Amino acid sequence: MVQKYQSPVRVYKHPFELIMAAYERRFPTCPLIPMFVDSDTVNEFRSEDGAIHVIERRCKLDIDAPRLLKKKNSLNSRERTLHIEAHNETFSSRVVIREHCCYSVHPENEDWTCFEQSASLDIKSFFGFESTVEKIAMKQYTSNIKKGKEIIEYYLRQLEEEGITFVPRWTPPAVAPSSETSSSCKKQAAALALAVPDPALREGLGSEPLSNPGGAPEPAVGTPDDKLDADYIKRYLGDLTPLQESCLIRLRQWLQETHKGKIPKDEHILRFLRARDFNIDKARETMCQSLTWRKQHQVDYILDTWNPPQVLQDYYAGGWHHHDKDGRPLYVLRLGQMDTKGLVRALGEEALLRYVLSINEEGLRRCEENTKVFGRPISSWTCLVDLEGLNMRHLWRPGVKALLRIIEVVEANYPETLGRLLILRAPRVFPVLWTLVSPFIDDNTRRKFLIYAGNDYQGPGGLLDYIDREIIPDFLSGECMCEVPEGGLVPKSLYRTAEELENEDLKLWTETIYQSASVFKGAPHEILIQIVDASSVITWDFDVCKGDIVFNIYHSKRSPQPPKKDSLGAHSITSPGGNNVQLIDRVWQLGRDYSMVESPLICKEGESVQGSHVTRWPGFYILQWKFHSMPACAATSLPRVDDVLASLQVSSHKCKVMYYTEVIGSEDFRCGLPSHSWATTGPTGGSMTSLESSHSGFSQLSAATTSSSQSHSSSMISRWRFC
Repeated sequence: MVQKYQSPVRVYKHPFELIMAAYERRFPTCPLIPMFVDSDTVNEFRSEDGAIHVIERRCKLDIDAPRLLKKKNSLNSRERTLHIEAHNETFSSRVVIREHCCYSVHPENEDWTCFEQSASLDIKSFFGFESTVEKIAMKQYTSNIKKGKEIIEYYLRQLEEEGITFVPRWTPPAVAPSSETSSSCKKQAAALALAVPDPALREGLGSEPLSNPGGAPEPAVGTPDDKLDADYIKRYLGDLTPLQESCLIRLRQWLQETHKGKIPKDEHILRFLRARDFNIDKARETMCQSLTWRKQHQVDYILDTWNPPQVLQDYYAGGWHHHDKDGRPLYVLRLGQMDTKGLVRALGEEALLRYVLSINEEGLRRCEENTKVFGRPISSWTCLVDLEGLNMRHLWRPGVKALLRIIEVVEANYPETLGRLLILRAPRVFPVLWTLVSPFIDDNTRRKFLIYAGNDYQGPGGLLDYIDREIIPDFLSGECMCEVPEGGLVPKSLYRTAEELENEDLKLWTETIYQSASVFKGAPHEILIQIVDASSVITWDFDVCKGDIVFNIYHSKRSPQPPKKDSLGAHSITSPGGNNVQLIDRVWQLGRDYSMVESPLICKEGESVQGSHVTRWPGFYILQWKFHSMPACAATSLPRVDDVLASLQVSSHKCKVMYYTEVIGSEDFRCGLPSHSWATTGPTGGSMTSLESSHSGFSQLSAATTSSSQSHSSSMISRWRFC
């Protein structure tokens, strides 16, 4: 499915020729578009009369993909139109981006200019998540192109400041050029030269707005009060220009005069300035917000007053490990071995956030120590993330939401503290996680990411370029014993109920989105989902807390009657362990009144099941959790030992599930996975099994993506068992 964008007509109350002069100033680079690195002219054509000017440029973008964009500008000065066509060259076999823009004269006022823009994005192959990625990418794209009006207006103001408020229209040359015509052409050329001056001549004039895009006046440089000791700068702050030094002093003085409380050190003030390109107003705003946040949450005292829970100490697979070649403290995170869902369910989001804050505070402390040890300023740390073992379980929706909130808090309050992020052994599922998370990461931070798939980190340009051989961790085939916990699955016995988390004032995602239900023998629990648009996607995530159940999905063209406790048909029961609702009337017949749309799935006690179903028809879908009766042994009348043990465990004929469901529109999600993709671990827990090694095989996703386009109904089910 192709994502399309069509902008409303935008009107500039300026003549077409002046808009063209402003537009040309965007090339070869534009400081207001940081990702626009450079552009080269590939081909150029100009008609003899100068009315038609066609130019093709290859633009280089500093983003993950696509990196090269080809633009074709066709200017018709006679008709006063500019048509812009763009498409990507990099990764064109996987991603197709097309854009068309048009500048033209307003039909009712020839001194005004209209602008129209349309774009399409088609991700041909992305492991079955094409529609999801398309929507995220288009959302990012539309947020970026909306800046186009601001950019044109910026250059219009720049022209106005230079006294250029008029650019003459194109006029056809006479058959026999006279001296007057020649003079007119020279005047027009001179006007255009003023409107689009040589970049080399404007280098000094244009450098100031780049460092201060907000337009605020820069501080005067050179007064005695705007000087710091040269040795102090070299020892603790690093290289600073006179302008940057003055910005630091001004912001520090402002904080001393207005802020009541602890004043950050110069190194931390400098981080906020660097994160905002030394724009004092923006840095001051974000720093004030951060100082207020630190005071409210007592972050300054977190290392002295807060002890991480034992669950974090045992199962959070991260810790500090020596330093890199630049002297930065090195933090190692074995994300692929960490049970993020288990940690959230056992601790809550707030405890995880607090732990991450303590890690950042410890990082600041270690930077200060390393600055003293190495005798040079060290203001950031390096993070090494090992993704071996990363699988679909890590894409658990509440866990991803918790991760996004942590990223948001860290980005706002610890800017420019990450010097480098080394991501190792990235599996095939990583692009999905990266697509979900990367839009929330600052552009400057993303440039510090280095990603290695498989064993690429062992080759040239790999880990040895950044970390000394003698401190490479043993689990990466190094020689140094790493004391970082190995993680593993959090036992479900450590999970806490929503009530327990609420009593401790923790904002657990499952407190609001998860529901509990009891399943009895002869009384399944059922929920109703109404689907209006075919090809919508029903997603679910549930834990079998007690007993064994059978999970079914049914479809009906008519809605079941609302549940009533005393009715002979549908009824509901409320128990301390959760609700129990039956929707399928006892007089309904399977195949006549409703139909089964998925094969029954038997789920054992302790399993966590996540999956989705692409609906084929509109109507009413019923998700059912049913008590699973142990089948009798066919070979003998004597019961098996496993059957006896199971019957003792569920002697009350009652099961319990915790579940969450959500419906996603067909335009937001495309499920291209095998019908049953699952993986389990043994009853003793152990390490998590990647979907790459599951029965269906994650390597089949590419083939499944093709087959999904030919089928209206498909599902994805992932199962995990742990104790």
